[in-house]
Amino acid sequence: MELFNTLGGKIETLEPVGAPEMRMYCCGPTVYDYGHIGNFRTFLHVDVLRRFLRQQGVTLKFVMNITDVDDKIIRNASAAGKNIADYTGKYEKAFFEDSDALGILRPEIVAHATSCIPDMVALIQKLAEQDIAYQAEDGSWYFRIARFPGYGKLSRKDFEGIEDGARVDVDEYEKDAARDFALWKASKPGEQSWNTELGCGRPGWHIECSAMATKFLGESFDLHCGGEDLMFPHHENEIAQSESATGHPFARHWMHVRFLLVEGRKMSKSEGNFYTLRDLLLKGYRASAIRFLLISVPYRHQMNFTFESLLESTNAIDRLRTFHQRMLKGGFPEGLDELLAATTAKAEQGYTASLANDLNTAEARAAIFELVRTANSAADAGTLRAGNVQQILRVLDLFDGVFAVLKDNDAEITRSALAWAEQEGRLSEAAPELLAKLSLSDAEIEGLVTERTQAKKARNFARADAIRNELIAKGILIEDSKDGVRWRRK
Repeated sequence: MELFNTLGGKIETLEPVGAPEMRMYCCGPTVYDYGHIGNFRTFLHVDVLRRFLRQQGVTLKFVMNITDVDDKIIRNASAAGKNIADYTGKYEKAFFEDSDALGILRPEIVAHATSCIPDMVALIQKLAEQDIAYQAEDGSWYFRIARFPGYGKLSRKDFEGIEDGARVDVDEYEKDAARDFALWKASKPGEQSWNTELGCGRPGWHIECSAMATKFLGESFDLHCGGEDLMFPHHENEIAQSESATGHPFARHWMHVRFLLVEGRKMSKSEGNFYTLRDLLLKGYRASAIRFLLISVPYRHQMNFTFESLLESTNAIDRLRTFHQRMLKGGFPEGLDELLAATTAKAEQGYTASLANDLNTAEARAAIFELVRTANSAADAGTLRAGNVQQILRVLDLFDGVFAVLKDNDAEITRSALAWAEQEGRLSEAAPELLAKLSLSDAEIEGLVTERTQAKKARNFARADAIRNELIAKGILIEDSKDGVRWRRK
């Protein structure tokens, strides 16, 4: 597996070092609100990487953190009149529900910042012993950047002439600021705090990930993942405080997923182009299509999310699922077409090689769709054989082990979104057509399709047409083919 390493600025071999499993950390969500599609693009590409590594026989120890205390959380919880745990619990639950809907595998270890306060305190104490951490007049503790000569090696920014003692105490700050950052913030009136050897207060954002990563993965580990917006200052600060404390390299390999644009613009609420997964589900888009679209552009390329491309993704999934069902239905003559067998083997090789080459999801996807085109043509021409079908199904299973879109549970996911919207008083945001589409279960649709087929056989064309019109009115498309009747939701 070759993967671009942000730290070295080049593609390098990704492999576990010094342990039987690959030790991997990803900066998880800050649970102060619902996750947006830009957040989930990062988590989806990390999921693709995990799935592919496991498919290649790599054992993973994957840790993802939950940031459940930081500036935004404290501010929002206070405004809502809630304690931190009650406030963040709602959004953490929503994050994992959305992750499940998008087919993101759960981490082996989920680390909560508020559960690792003693580990953060111990790490800060190590830095204080070396005079790298110092206490300010208000009782807060800061990291002395000037004491870490390698500061800037990840983002490759030039921080010559760092001013010792120039401090910043907010978690997020301007992109070119190189100032001593807060490790521990002294408590303020009304804030939730922890009484520790450092004083009464709470951790800064950056120390949280350092403490959680080293607690579960050791002082050095194989791979650190996250969005490119975290590269500076967050990841740069993680490296500085971790390596200063331990004297060892923190993470050997760094993977950063590029930004997401929406219709060519930066996503923001002020622009009116800010979307959570739930927003899109209530507009009638499928979770599987959203997953497929967000991973279609390789992680190191900036992606432009458009509603036109989301419809194209929906159509692509319909094509894949229809083809998969055609192969499963069988009925093909025995034997093996050697030319098609060679084409299938080439598709499998192309799929694997593309993902092994810096996780090129676009090329991996293209290899499979070329196989779909060729196999459909062979089936139409009557040259597809049962031996080819078994080979093709195995390649599709391999593909779906990473892309995870063949299983159709979209209606169930959308129903869950509607139930949430009703509970939150947001049901009016769902179009009436969406509610109509989901008024029939899959079993009820199958029953109507069977009744229509029987009506046609009995030459009761009026009833057959009435059933078709009823299904169309509820967003169900019927396709009669020589392989039988297929249906799908719009």
